[in-house]
Amino acid sequence: MNIERKLRTPIQHRVVRTGDLLFIGGAIADDTTKSMGEQTRNILEKFETYLHEGGSDRQHVLSASIFVTDLSKKKEMDAVWTEFFGDYLPARATVGVADLGGGAEIEIVMTAKLKS
Repeated sequence: MNIERKLRTPIQHRVVRTGDLLFIGGAIADDTTKSMGEQTRNILEKFETYLHEGGSDRQHVLSASIFVTDLSKKKEMDAVWTEFFGDYLPARATVGVADLGGGAEIEIVMTAKLKS
């Protein structure tokens, strides 16, 4: 099976494509001083680019793992999440963690199917 890797960072490739699946590595917001909602919006905007780079889009996201440092702010994240995905909500898990580093309140990882 062929594996294609794109958007290399010092520690990972942001996008890994194999078969008809696209794996997008964890991302945090560019400005971690913003609210949970704004951090979520920034990450999802980045993922829009990553999905496009890999040959997919938000309608083809299958699952996501979300890591947050404060579960009491989950509703703020959920509002941005549901606005972004609309009727194409993927399966997901939201996990509380002690620290993501650098003031980040949220990190997201996704798996998507390629567009047909």
